[in-house]
Amino acid sequence: MIVNLHATWAWIVIVGNGVAGLWCLGAHWWPPLRVKVLWGFVVFMELTIFVQAGLGVYMMAVQGISAPAMHTFYGFIAIVSVAILYGYRTQVRAWQYLLYGFGGLFLMGLGIRALTLA
Repeated sequence: MIVNLHATWAWIVIVGNGVAGLWCLGAHWWPPLRVKVLWGFVVFMELTIFVQAGLGVYMMAVQGISAPAMHTFYGFIAIVSVAILYGYRTQVRAWQYLLYGFGGLFLMGLGIRALTLA
């Protein structure tokens, strides 16, 4: 059951962060896309990464399922990447849409890479 949820949730993480990244990139060049709900969506999609990692840790710790080392590495890097994006948000205020745009696409790429290794 958790294995299926982890696999399904991976697609939510991948597609959602890709959409958030594209939305942010679009908002950088087209101001009408700069709405408050954008940041709520970005935060929600970044939180999905923590849920995904939690499901993976549960499967490894409780269910005894092993994962390839690089699969867990990409999950860890995704969490660190969210922290880095959050840390830089005030320093690059003028470029925040680009930061979160490319950041969202980077997170999507990490998810795809982790999925291909699973």
